[in-house]
This record gives sequence, structure tokens and C-alpha cells, in this order.
Amino acid sequence: MAAERASSRVLPNGLSSRDFENALKEFAAAIGDANVIASGEALQDYRDPFAFASADPNAFAPAAAAKPSSVEEVRAIVKIANEFKIPLWVVSRGKNLGYGGPAPRVAGSVTIDLGRMNRILEVSEEFCYAVVEPGVTFFDLYEHIRAKKVKLWLSVPALGWGSVIGNALDRGVGYTPYGEHSENLCGMEVMLPNGEVIRTGMGALSRGKTWHMFKHGYGPTVDGLFLQSNLGIVTKAGIWLMPQPDFFIACDLQFERESDLEQIVDITGRLRREGIIQNTAVLSNAVRLISRLGARGKWFKGDGAAPEDVVQRKLREMGLGAWNLRFAVYGPEELAEGRLKIAKKAFAAILGSRFESKKWDVRAHSPEEFTAAIGSESVQAGVPSLFALEVLKYRGEDGGHIGFSPILAPSGKEAAKLANLVGRMCHEHGFDYYGGFSFGGRHLWSVMMILYDKKNDEHRTEVDRLFRKLVKEAGELGFAEYRAHVEYMDLVGDPYDFNGHALRSFTETLKDAIDPNGILAPGKQGIWPKAMRGAGSAHKGV
Repeated sequence: MAAERASSRVLPNGLSSRDFENALKEFAAAIGDANVIASGEALQDYRDPFAFASADPNAFAPAAAAKPSSVEEVRAIVKIANEFKIPLWVVSRGKNLGYGGPAPRVAGSVTIDLGRMNRILEVSEEFCYAVVEPGVTFFDLYEHIRAKKVKLWLSVPALGWGSVIGNALDRGVGYTPYGEHSENLCGMEVMLPNGEVIRTGMGALSRGKTWHMFKHGYGPTVDGLFLQSNLGIVTKAGIWLMPQPDFFIACDLQFERESDLEQIVDITGRLRREGIIQNTAVLSNAVRLISRLGARGKWFKGDGAAPEDVVQRKLREMGLGAWNLRFAVYGPEELAEGRLKIAKKAFAAILGSRFESKKWDVRAHSPEEFTAAIGSESVQAGVPSLFALEVLKYRGEDGGHIGFSPILAPSGKEAAKLANLVGRMCHEHGFDYYGGFSFGGRHLWSVMMILYDKKNDEHRTEVDRLFRKLVKEAGELGFAEYRAHVEYMDLVGDPYDFNGHALRSFTETLKDAIDPNGILAPGKQGIWPKAMRGAGSAHKGV
């Protein structure tokens, strides 16, 4: 067994095969041999499933994976890693596929897979929160709430198979009024690199009763240090849930012209700030919606970007607009209807816009009936699905994607500036512009995925070239991403350069202080730039 492992293993930097074998034995003694994966196809599952950019297939390869089931087992792994100076990469579920999935940033890391820590510890219907471990998926929590007949809604991202905690720690987005998931975390339990466990906010009070109701407590609020960071391992957390509304009205709008974009963004942003639109409104171009039907080859057989006239023909066939907006309003009927009336009046100012809405009395349906009735509006009602996986077939049956997601002001001029840049560059590199914007309370997430065929070498090369150019040229216009694929952490982090990268230096100082052995990768292993120490996410693959 040892020979088989050694033949294909990427070892931690500076560690001999013999020492690593000894470390594996200690891991196995601590958590069970079946929960330590060091070879074979099972270990391949901890690589990037959409790998494309690096010529070295081992650039982000793990040395092994460990699957603890408790805080005590996580502590044992951390202790052994400190003893042998082994870098650790932590994932909750490893499902954040467009950003590297479970692949570690530092080759030779041991991946801690927290998927077995999947207990739902508490759901409070009265105070509207849940307490979960990192392995709990959106499907898990949804089914639990439904089985217990609890009148709460969770917020879900496009795919429900990921971790509730992992998604929030990587600042993922959902589509109810609670859609900014990181903002709805309240009270974390975190293991530091020395194995010590802390509880944030009111959780530091042994007899406290408001850990998951009030975020701050006494003194500095440290929760944000563990978002997109390698400063600790979150072993449980509270997440705020939405009280089930009486009424739910789903709204769909289509706009005829590409040039409507500025007006759409300005109106939607204003309605969002005023609280008329309550949830994460999503604006999509035609390709983003067409891609959900699967293979592009069904309606266009050529290479490169689909011609505009072909896209327009498909758009008309599907009854779509050049831009398509989806949002919802919630609450008592009078309030929901009032918000709907105001929104309709505002969007009527856009010539040729089409506004459709569907209203449900949530109280009149069982959860099963309601889920069946709402169909494609399900994510706006907190119902998880896997429907979005169909986009992976768009350019090939075995497709991949990478996301380009800069943040910008909810300004029509800014949105048009970015859309024009990204659309032009996608076409230049042979890809359709899968574009859109999601509306936060005071900002826009630009949502763009590059969809490609993993088996096409030209695609894999061009994706890398396109992404690097996008980051550079968008950065010159003042647009920067808020998260990154493991391949591009340095690239995305470099523009955050105020005062000589002072923020980066600050996080490096924290990292040096709490993790002197550099075990939570990216760490101080001597082969990675110092700049990498503050980057990454301890639950990167949600």
C-alpha cells in the first residue's frame, strides 16, 4: 500500500516519504483508516474537476484527504499537522466547482473534508435561526425544516448541494431577502491553528442565551476574519432564517433592447435601496437563460461565439428579452401588493418592457404543494435544486466553467461599461457572453461564467487567456473580483493595493501570529509568495 501511495503522491514541501507515511498512520489512528484517503480514484476527487490553466497537473494536487466527524477529530488532525509541518486545506463539501472545488492552493496539502460533520444542531422557529455543522447542505437543512413543519425559509444559491456554512464563508449569494449569506451568519465556533476553540460574539459568554441572535458581544467583532481566510476552521455556526411570509409574488420582466441596460440597472438599484424589491434581484442576458436548456449544439453547430442573429432568433423563440429581470416581493398581502404596484409603475418607464407576476398565498398550500407549484421560481422561495447544472452541457457534454465576478456600484453607466468590455472580450476569445448582474442592497455582483468544453484543448487554453485579460482590463476600470479560483488568487488579490498592499500585510501579520507553523494553507512553506498567506478560504470548496 505504501508503494502505491508513493508512486502517485505529491508530498508536502520539505517532508520525506517516510515522515509522511508516519503522519498518515497518526491520522488513521486518530480518525480511522477508512477516513484517511491517500491514493486512488478517491483522492482524485479532491482535485479541481474543471482544471484547465496550469501545464502542471499536480499544481493543486493534495497529498491526502482526512474526513473527521467531530471537533475532537479536527483537533487531532491539526495537532498532527503542526507536529509534521503539513499544510492543511479545509473544505466543507468541496462543491464550489467554478473556483477550484476541493483542490488545495498549495500542492501537497492534506485536505480536511468536513462533510461528515453534518449535524443540524438547532432550529429555532421562534427566533428564526439554525445552528449547523459544515457538512450540512442546503438540501439537508431544507428537508429538516420541511419534515419538522417549521415555518421558516432558508436562502439557497443556484445549486443546493453545497454547504450552508461554506457558502456563507465564501460570501455566497441566495435569492430571498436573506440572500447575502455572510451577512446572516451569527455566532461561530472556530478552531485556531493551535487547536484552541473559540466562540465568537455572545458565544464567548458561557451562560449566554443570545449567541445566534446578536453578532457582536463585547470587544472587537472577529467573525469577519474567518470569511475567505485561512485563519481558522469553522466547526459550527448560526445562520439566520426568514420567517415564512404570508404571500409570495414572483416577478419576471423582459426588455427588448441591449441599450435598456442602463435604465434597468438604475431603476432596479433604486427599488432595491428603497426596500420595494426585497430580495437579490437577478438580471440576465439571453445567453445566460438559453444556456439552461443544455447543449448549444441543438441550435448552433459552429465554433466560436454564436453569431448575434442566431442568438436573437433563439431569444425570440423562447420569448426572452435582450435583458431579463427576476425578483420577488413578500409579506402580508397588502404590503406585497403595494410593493408590486410601485415596481410595475417604475419599470413602465422602459419602452417595450413586459412585466409578469405570479402570486401565491403561502398559507394555503402544504410545503409539497407549494414547491411543486412555484417551479422555476423555487430559489426565490428558499427551495434548493440542481437545475443550474444543465449549463455545464452548453459547450460540450463534459463541460466546465469559471466565474468572473467583479463588484460594482448599482449604476447603469458602470454596468454598461463592464458589460461592453466583457461581452467584447468573450467574443474575441470564442465564447458566448453569459452575462448578468445580481443586486445587493448597495452594490452589484457582476455574474459572468465562461462555459467551455473540458475535452477541448483550445477551449482550455483560451479560457485561461480570457480570464487573465478580464481581470487586468476590468481592473484598469476599477472593477475587482470578490473571490477567486485557486489558480488566480494572486492575480485577483494584486489590485487591492492601497498603501502598498497594507491590508494584505495586516492579514499576513495576523497569520504569522496565530499560525506560526503555517499549517492552514496557503502558509509559510517557503515555496509560495509571502503575499499568499492572507489569501484563500478555509472552507473554499463549499
